[in-house]
Amino acid sequence: MALSERFRGRAVADTLTERAAEAPQHPFVVLGDRRLTYGQVDAQANALAAALYELGIEAGDRIALNLPNWPEFVVSMFAAAKLGAIIVPLNPKYTASELQYMLRHSESVVVVTAENWEGVDYLARFEGFLASLPDLQYVLSVGEEDLWYDDRIYQFEDLVSSGEGRDFPLATVRPDDDLFAIVYTSGTMGKPKGVSLTHTNLLSTATATVDALNLTGDDVVFGVTTLFNVFGLAPGVLGTAAAGATLVLQEEQSPARALEVAEREKVTVYHGHPTSFILDLHEPTLKEHDLSRIRTGIIAGAPVADDLIGRIRRELVPGIRVAYGMTETGSTVSTTRESDPPGKQLSTVGLPIEGVELKVLDLDGSPLPIESVGEVAVKGSGVMRGYYRQPGETARSFTHDGFFLTGDLGVVDEDGYLRVVGRTKETIVRGGFQLYPREVEDRLHAHPAVLDVAVVGLPHEVLGEVACACIVPVEGAIVTGEEIKDFCRELMADYKIPDLVRFLDSFPMTGSGKVRRVELARIISAEESSRRT
Repeated sequence: MALSERFRGRAVADTLTERAAEAPQHPFVVLGDRRLTYGQVDAQANALAAALYELGIEAGDRIALNLPNWPEFVVSMFAAAKLGAIIVPLNPKYTASELQYMLRHSESVVVVTAENWEGVDYLARFEGFLASLPDLQYVLSVGEEDLWYDDRIYQFEDLVSSGEGRDFPLATVRPDDDLFAIVYTSGTMGKPKGVSLTHTNLLSTATATVDALNLTGDDVVFGVTTLFNVFGLAPGVLGTAAAGATLVLQEEQSPARALEVAEREKVTVYHGHPTSFILDLHEPTLKEHDLSRIRTGIIAGAPVADDLIGRIRRELVPGIRVAYGMTETGSTVSTTRESDPPGKQLSTVGLPIEGVELKVLDLDGSPLPIESVGEVAVKGSGVMRGYYRQPGETARSFTHDGFFLTGDLGVVDEDGYLRVVGRTKETIVRGGFQLYPREVEDRLHAHPAVLDVAVVGLPHEVLGEVACACIVPVEGAIVTGEEIKDFCRELMADYKIPDLVRFLDSFPMTGSGKVRRVELARIISAEESSRRT
């Protein structure tokens, strides 16, 4: 039976409860030397839920999770699910003002946070929030310090211990209607918005995605770089749990370390975004590792060049799948599959997953015929309920017949396969010609000196906009901007050739591995202004 069928109409907590009953000793979450079985995660989640219930936390309350890729994130997530509470996953790398905004906006009652991480004293930060955020009542601190806490600050382990053996009322969840998560968008194109996702939104997408990968309980899943984003929640934690597989976590994002872990843990499913795979492929120790057990995985989160897919298949993940999705669609919209023709696997993001309907719309909202470039619109069980506390923004994001407007430009071919060509707001209009950054980026990825590339538009008095190719070169490479332009002249029309080429050490990135294009364009614009002055 397909997982999507088994868990249809079920709640998030059911995935853990059922797998813990079937195989309590099977490993579920691994981080370094820490190994938690399904039975252990279920027991800890029950204990934490009981302790939170004693504090007055109930169904519908918001529980913020400000944690790195730690097992405590998974335990907290399922504790909230058992209570019928709503999780608010946060990127611990957010600034204090960003965290405060999201806690206030989501009306979070509890926050589970790292005590200290990467030099930040989160305990002190959230202690300050208790005084300024009226909704925030409790802070749960994950750390090893034996500190004194008052009646609003608790140590995570102490609270779990206090809840062991206690009863609490399991929530009665309506999966199609009740929210499980408010996930804030990365904000690459503007202010972050809280995406309201139900149990069904996340679980239906998770199970349909891992069905497309043929995930089983024998699989070992790796490469979920962040648990706080929608991919980490859905195909990551929930998909792994639904399949009864093992999820291997990595705290630090080091390609050398990742390859070591993949070999040691005998990883079979290796996920990632384009940048993480590029770094893996350029890691000098790649050939030293036995990665022969890796069979498949998903690459998503940003545009992917055909050449990169081919190289990943040859050198790292033989059955890599290209997927497309976003926070508002509960993660995956479409993915390539093993049965797809080779050409489709390289040049498209596959067919829609089960329960998803696609169409491509013109500027006036009318449907376009096949092979036409237009805005991708999505309808299905994974599509969000709306933006939290933003009914106006929600209404503007849907068509009259219930399709979500993704803001992505795409083409659906005669066989139903989707190809994404860019963002509607990222389209560069240069001298009356439309230029899609994705197309230029795909071409430039083929240059041997280019490690990563992002093309952004900059304002211009005459042309309206000009294109700037921002390039992170391969270590040790010697290349000039003129050489990059000459390379482009052999591959594309004149108006698509970048007007400017700038070399950088790295790009500003979101937590989900996407380039912050607005910020990148702002950086380049500032540099250009200083050059002129």
